Amino acid sequence: MNYISAKETATKWDISQRRVATLCSEGRIIGAMFVGNSWVIPCDAVKPIDARTKAASLINNEAKPFLKWAGGKGQLLKEIEQYYPFTKDVTITKYAEPFVGGGAVLFDILNKYELQEVYISDINAELINTYTIIRDDIDTLLDVLRRFEGDYLALDNSGRKEAYLAKRAHFNELKSKNENRVELAALMIFLNKTCFNGLYRVNRKGEYNVPIGAYKNPLICNEHNLKAVSKKLQNVKIVCGDYKESGDFIDDKTFVYFDPPYRPLTPTANFTSYTEGMFDDKNQLELAKFVQELDQKGAKIVASNSDPKNTNEDDNFFDDAYAKQNIKRVSATRMINRNSDKRGKINELLISNF
Repeated sequence: MNYISAKETATKWDISQRRVATLCSEGRIIGAMFVGNSWVIPCDAVKPIDARTKAASLINNEAKPFLKWAGGKGQLLKEIEQYYPFTKDVTITKYAEPFVGGGAVLFDILNKYELQEVYISDINAELINTYTIIRDDIDTLLDVLRRFEGDYLALDNSGRKEAYLAKRAHFNELKSKNENRVELAALMIFLNKTCFNGLYRVNRKGEYNVPIGAYKNPLICNEHNLKAVSKKLQNVKIVCGDYKESGDFIDDKTFVYFDPPYRPLTPTANFTSYTEGMFDDKNQLELAKFVQELDQKGAKIVASNSDPKNTNEDDNFFDDAYAKQNIKRVSATRMINRNSDKRGKINELLISNF
């Protein structure tokens, strides 16, 4: 996929560069990535409807990912949607996404299809808490986010850094407690919108440790999208737990999408970490075995992962692990490497049983 700058996009769409940046931060441009200190946009991205107008607000009720998430699948949606099995000829009425993350595929499916049952899960407790609060207590959450946004934007750079560090510390304090769940969700969103590059990373103690980002006018409370997300999540089963727990939900009427932590392409590429645990080769092989078990149930399955052949043509790890499935190599763009020379096009894997 080819990318152009926010400035080039602004000229192409006849809007301001600042407006392009706002649309990107709101998650309304599919595939947009924040690189260094600026946004890059897919060349074929479609200009969003201007949701600031009343007419547009009545038309655009689609839900978009409410968090920026490393490894998000916005740029691969066009490839993944080719596998959607929701047709008249296939009796698929359920959807499961056990590594939900930012939910790009989830919301794409919820926007397009009316399904009988939907199941999502993740082992990141703070992420799942945020999904749950958005579904169950959106009005209270919006009240807190409006306050966070107003207070933060009124500060100068020094004040913002101080406020950010205080909220990060409070977030880490609340993580260990089963209380103030609305505030914890609001802090999760606040930190995601104001931290460096939208990362979620914890240290070995499980403490969130991402530094502040350099955003001039971050949209912390995207009320329009959060309400749309809340509406879409109303009939979704949300679980904090291991992907294997989805086995009781998945049957021959289920489409399943797995987007696990990717296998590192190099020893130094290991991203630590969305949670305190790691997802090593043993875990990757256990997932492949689980996929085979679900295949025996008759479920329709798609899984994503990195392609080891980007760095070692002789590495057949996934080709062997998923020898009974179909493997397609698709072009993607890595954007989260701190070294700009190591960003760029690589192949990723889409693995399916149909």
